[in-house]
Amino acid sequence: MSSQLATQHKKLERNVTLLSVFAFIAVAIGGIVEIAPLFWIDSTVEKVEGVRPYTPLEQAGRDIYVREGCYTCHSQMIRPFRDEVERYGHYSLAAESMYDHPFQWGSKRTGPDLARVGGRYSDEWHVQHLKDPRSVVPESIMPTYAFLAETELDLKGIDGKLGALRKVGVPYTETMIENAEADLKQQASPDGDAADLAKRYPKSQVRDFDGDPSKLTEMDAVVAYLQMLGTLVDTNAAAAQERRR
Repeated sequence: MSSQLATQHKKLERNVTLLSVFAFIAVAIGGIVEIAPLFWIDSTVEKVEGVRPYTPLEQAGRDIYVREGCYTCHSQMIRPFRDEVERYGHYSLAAESMYDHPFQWGSKRTGPDLARVGGRYSDEWHVQHLKDPRSVVPESIMPTYAFLAETELDLKGIDGKLGALRKVGVPYTETMIENAEADLKQQASPDGDAADLAKRYPKSQVRDFDGDPSKLTEMDAVVAYLQMLGTLVDTNAAAAQERRR
């Protein structure tokens, strides 16, 4: 019996067409097994309380972060390994990246993971780190981004960006899109009433981020983005919820 199977297998290996057909069948079966169950569940990403779309200022900062290639050195995915959790905090939840386009997951790190960097350092630290990385981290090989503090933030088209993101599933409402530019300016202003902004974007941080309230810069946007990373979800509650399942 074994010799017969070996003969048949040898024929399969030597016949390119036959091997291709069987390989296609094997891949198709594997794909169906993985994909078919997704049609019978409500969502592939479990919703977690606190997760919301980015504010216009945070989204603008994220766009600059991606534009400058920061993601090539800094991942935003804490893996469920003891050494990573002890260093960076609670491991990343899929829901925390559900509104990211593109997402920043990965394991390649030249610099530390930033998934929970929000609130870990002051605004002043982030500004100085971006202007002159080695002034705060002597061994850093990160390039300088001092120009961010001198470059005024381009407000044109922020409503269009939110509208485009809504088309791919980010739940921005018409009100959010209509007030995008006003909300962006309000979040970076140390003065004024931010009550409406807080209603639309809970836990949004409102202040001058770059230390220069006289102008709205790309530095404001990037620091606002960094300071919210990992701050939306109560990870202790999320961990307790997981233990109950």
